[in-house]
Amino acid sequence: MDNLYDVVIVGGGPAGLTAALYLARAKYRVLVLEKEQFGGQIAITHEVVNYPGIAKTSGKALTDTIQNQAESFGAEFILTEATGFDLSGDIKTVHTGKGDYRCFGILLATGAHPRTVGFKGEEEHKGRGVAYCATCDGEFFTGKEIFVVGGGYAAAEESVFLTKFARHVTILVRKEDFSCASSVADQAKNNEKITVLTNTVMEEVSGENGLTYARYKNTATGEVTEYKSEESFGVFVFAGYAPATEAVKGVVELNEQGYIVTDASQKTNAEGVYAAGDVCIKPLRQVVTATGDGALAATELEKYVASIHRKTGMRAEAPAPKQRETTVHVETKEEGTSGELFSTEMRQQLDAVFSKMEKPLLLKLHLDSRPISAELENFITALAALSDKLTMEVHNREVPESFAPCVEVCQADGSPTGLAFHGVPSGHEFTSFVIGLYNAAGPGQALDADTRESIAAITKPTDIKILVTLSCTMCPDLVKAAQRIAAENPNVTAHVYDIRHFEDLKDRHSVMSVPCMVVNDKDVYFGKKTIQQVLELIK
Repeated sequence: MDNLYDVVIVGGGPAGLTAALYLARAKYRVLVLEKEQFGGQIAITHEVVNYPGIAKTSGKALTDTIQNQAESFGAEFILTEATGFDLSGDIKTVHTGKGDYRCFGILLATGAHPRTVGFKGEEEHKGRGVAYCATCDGEFFTGKEIFVVGGGYAAAEESVFLTKFARHVTILVRKEDFSCASSVADQAKNNEKITVLTNTVMEEVSGENGLTYARYKNTATGEVTEYKSEESFGVFVFAGYAPATEAVKGVVELNEQGYIVTDASQKTNAEGVYAAGDVCIKPLRQVVTATGDGALAATELEKYVASIHRKTGMRAEAPAPKQRETTVHVETKEEGTSGELFSTEMRQQLDAVFSKMEKPLLLKLHLDSRPISAELENFITALAALSDKLTMEVHNREVPESFAPCVEVCQADGSPTGLAFHGVPSGHEFTSFVIGLYNAAGPGQALDADTRESIAAITKPTDIKILVTLSCTMCPDLVKAAQRIAAENPNVTAHVYDIRHFEDLKDRHSVMSVPCMVVNDKDVYFGKKTIQQVLELIK
C-alpha cells in the first residue's frame, strides 16, 4: 500500500530528522512531515559551536547533513501540516493538508516556537520595530537604542551580540535575576553597553514609522518608566519558546505548560505514539538533546513496529535508498574581501548543479556608479566563468537607483525568467541564487502535482519583492519559494533585494525585519514562508 508507513514523524527538526535516519537505516519505511522548513528552529542559527565532534557549523548546514543522511537510506519528506490523528487500531492515520497517511507508529517532534510576551503593540509592530531574531534584524538598529525583553540564556547571549550594532542595550528581566548560568549572564551584566533592569516588564510600545515610545514597569516598586525618542528604536523579544502542541491536544497527555508527557523511552500515554525534542518535558533544550531523544524514540519505535508486524502480518513497503535531488550548501566570502571567491570544494558543488541544468542562461547586469555595482560585476564574472551554460552581459543604460545594481536571470535569447537579485547574491543568499538558476534553466526542484496546479492557476500579473539581508538565515527559504513559483509561471516575478543597498524601498514599506515579502508594491508580509504559504498570500 503506497500510503502505508512503518512510522510517520511529525516535525522535521533535529529530533525528527535523527529518528528518520535511525529508522530508515534499520530498513523501516518512514515519512517526515514538516509544515515550515526542515531543520527546525536551529536552522536559523548562524553559528553552532557546541555540537560534539563539530568545531563550528551553521544550524542549516548541520540539519541539512542529517536530512541528507536519512534520505540516502530511503526516508521520505513532505512539506505539509498535520491537522489531526486517528489512533484507533493497529494502523493509525495522520491527516494532513495533502491527504491522509497511514502508519503503525507515530513520532511527535513538532518542537517549539518563539513565545510572544503580549505587551500592548507587540503584534502590531512585528517587523516594524519588534523583532525576535538578532542575527536577522540586528543590523537594522545600527546606532540605535535597543530594548531586550527576556531573562534566559537567549536574552543574555543575544543582547551581547546586539551590542555590535546598537548604541546601547537595555535588558528587561521579569524576575530578580537571569534564569541562565551565571557564566552567560555575567557577560551581559559586565558589558559596558548593556543596562540590566530586573523585576521589570514591558507594558506598551508604539510609533508611526518605527517605535518611538515604550512604557515599562518595575513590579517590585511599582515605578513606571516612559521612554520617548525622536528617532526609532528596537525591541527584541527573547522570552523562551512555546511547545507546538496545538494539533495534539486531546490526543496525548500534556502538562500545564503544554509540553508532551513521556516516559523514559519517549513513549506517550497513547499506544504506538512517541515524542522527542523540544516538544517534550525536559531540563535542557539543545540540538544534542533533541538528537538523543530522536535516536531513543526511533529504537523504541523499531521494537513497537516489529511487534505490530508480527501481530498483523502486514508490512510497509521497504524504503528505497536514494540521493537527494540537488543540494547546494556553500557560502561565499563577505563583500569587500579579497582572495579567491570560490574554493575548489565550492566549484565542485557548483559544477554538480550546473551540469544538471537543461538550458543555458544569460545573466544581465544593470549597474550604477556605486561600488556595490563593481562588486556585483566581479562576482557574476567569476560565477559565469565556471560553466559554459552561463553567459553575462553588462547593460550600462541608465536605470533607476531603486533598481541597480541588479543581476537579471534571462533565457539565452534575453527573454526574462522573472528572477532577479538586486545587490550581490553572496552570504546566505548565494545558495538560493544558485538554486534559482537551476529552477530557471530546468528541470528545477521537484513539485508535487497539487502545488504545480496551484502555481499554474495564477493568471494575473504578480510582482513579488523579497527584502533580505545576507546575514539572515531565514531569508533563503522565502527566496527559494518565491523564485520557484516565478520560474514556473510567467505571470509571476520574484526580485530579491539586499535591503542594505536600497534604503528607499526599506523606508517606503517601513521594514525593520527580514525576510519581508512585498506583493504588487502593496501588501507586506514578514517571516519565512513555504511555497504553499506564498501561494496562499498571492491568490
